[in-house]
Amino acid sequence: MTIDASTFADLTERQRSKLSSGDVSFYKEALEASQKFREEYRDRLNVAKHNQMPLERSADGLIKHIINERMDTKECCLDIYMQFIEARKATGTSRHLTEEVAFVIEGTGHDLHYDVHFHCDVEFEWRWDTNPKKYEWGPGDFIYVPPYVAHKRINTSDIEARIIVCNSRIMKAIGLDWFDQLEPAEGFEDVWVPPAD
Repeated sequence: MTIDASTFADLTERQRSKLSSGDVSFYKEALEASQKFREEYRDRLNVAKHNQMPLERSADGLIKHIINERMDTKECCLDIYMQFIEARKATGTSRHLTEEVAFVIEGTGHDLHYDVHFHCDVEFEWRWDTNPKKYEWGPGDFIYVPPYVAHKRINTSDIEARIIVCNSRIMKAIGLDWFDQLEPAEGFEDVWVPPAD
């Protein structure tokens, strides 16, 4: 059996296909934006000096932004910061749909990871374990936090811990900018934005 291509599309659909709510120039503007981006990109920083990296009192504690989308660097996919955790103190608890990787420079301690479970019927239903998994870390160690796992970092040493933390911007770019600070670090309650749900 062969199908005649001329009769495959319904006449009504053919008529509807060229109806419009108005003329736009999205494609043209995307080409122009790409050209502008490439021009501006050439002048972005290849090297971010230590004094060009801003400190922030965040709800997760004190951090120093090494690379951030708001900084004028050539890196377009990663956000990287140094996390400072005072002796015998902890970060807050956060979760985000991106994986997190971290490298310990100084200090010893552990992470608490509350694994996430989800079901998707009509929409996502999320559930987090109430008993966390504990992962010990120290200088030179690599820490991996899976996507959307609620996590907290605790410094058990008598010195300030310093940890380099990396997150991807890709999930945000595809519309999954799900990022919550479930509880603030002690002393940083004034900069906390509680989760909406």
